Amino acid sequence: MTIDPRVDAHIAKFSGEHRDALIHIRAQLRKILPHADEAIKYNMPCFVVNGVGVAGFDAFKHHWSYFPMSGSVLNQIDDLPVWTETARGTLRIPLDRRLTKKLVKQLINVRLSLANQPKHPQRPAKPKAT
Repeated sequence: MTIDPRVDAHIAKFSGEHRDALIHIRAQLRKILPHADEAIKYNMPCFVVNGVGVAGFDAFKHHWSYFPMSGSVLNQIDDLPVWTETARGTLRIPLDRRLTKKLVKQLINVRLSLANQPKHPQRPAKPKAT
């Protein structure tokens, strides 16, 4: 794992519940993705696997958010907690709540499976003219 000091600096900008939420999700992601690299993508902390962003997170005035780095992940998760709010590619969480390790693993597994799918379906090769 490559640890990016910019992530530490980003988290250090926050205090109280905001910082606690970010430290918690970062620790969960480190355990679940021990070989991932930390980075800053889209001005927020992110975990990267094989060059692909798989999990981002950040804190805001009244909530913290988990970003699966794809707009197609959240609609594939059936049992999101009722206290979360979703928007395309964003899971908003109240400052006093935490995602379970099971749910974070689910989000990551869906993201990794999407990242491993071919972006465009292969077209059959045209027969060569003889």
